[in-house]
Amino acid sequence: MVPAMPDLSQPAGWMPIVFMGVMGLAMLAYVILDGYDLGVGVLMRRGSDDDKDAMIASIGPFWDANETWLVLGIGILLTVFPLAHGVILQALYLPVALMLVGLTLRGVAFDFRVKARAQHKPAWNRAFYAGSLLAGWSQGFMLGALVTGFAQGLAATAFSAAIGLALVAAYCLLGAGWLIIKTEGALQLKAVQWARGSLAFTAAGIGAISVATPWVSESIFDKWFAFPNIVLLLPIPLATLVLLGVIHRSLKRLPVRLAEGNEYGAWVPFGATVGVFLLAFYGLAYSLFPWLVIDQITVWQGTISASSMGVILVGACIVLPVIIGYTVFAYRVFWGKSTALKY
Repeated sequence: MVPAMPDLSQPAGWMPIVFMGVMGLAMLAYVILDGYDLGVGVLMRRGSDDDKDAMIASIGPFWDANETWLVLGIGILLTVFPLAHGVILQALYLPVALMLVGLTLRGVAFDFRVKARAQHKPAWNRAFYAGSLLAGWSQGFMLGALVTGFAQGLAATAFSAAIGLALVAAYCLLGAGWLIIKTEGALQLKAVQWARGSLAFTAAGIGAISVATPWVSESIFDKWFAFPNIVLLLPIPLATLVLLGVIHRSLKRLPVRLAEGNEYGAWVPFGATVGVFLLAFYGLAYSLFPWLVIDQITVWQGTISASSMGVILVGACIVLPVIIGYTVFAYRVFWGKSTALKY
């Protein structure tokens, strides 16, 4: 049962909600923006040597800055919600460590692969792939653990591991969509095939989370299936199914168009996948609010003082527009087809 909400007219009532919203939006931005370059990293093992260079070139100006959103989201959790941070970190210590190892391996491999001798370059390519796979799977495992309320046991662990694979597939779908937009020729056609291979696993992961989240909590079940909520919320899964259908249809038509040099609709798989992520995020946010840890810690429990939150809020109001500004600027400057990777 959800505890009664505090007085939302007071800073101690409304500021935690603001920070929860900023944290959620930061994590959403990270999943979409860093998700596609993690997906490109996982897909690298399928490309030729020339393909690998073109794939790296397509994410080169963006991938490092994309991780800023992860830092922002985790920073808010650490500073504003220390109680929840302690519980979550204790439950997810191993997958968090694996994610950091994967992100570090990616960063090292990205810089060294373009400067290594020819005989060493394949090893760094494999390292970039391994780091991308490990980081993506770890994030999916953490998502699976979150929606099960950090339940223990073989079934819960297997579910989290499966969600990890599903999130990797979703990242590959995003990454393939990005490559369809940013590349040309044979690699662009390969990206269409890679996206088709990832679509079914992505849909399966979304379905599994949609079933599991109401199942683990009676309060979440009531939020979704009590009347009239079930009627009002029905457009969310329906819209998700429509977007998945749009992606499938687009991927069937694109090979013919691209072979003829027609780029019409090349953005549809990536754009529709982003739409699926937005809908999934909205559904998950609706399910979890006001819980930070399902049926354990709400957004108002264990926060820092209102005066301290006020100071951090001022800093967030300065930092957030800066991050948004340079993100928009970077994508504006480097928009269009990627060029050959040269140093």
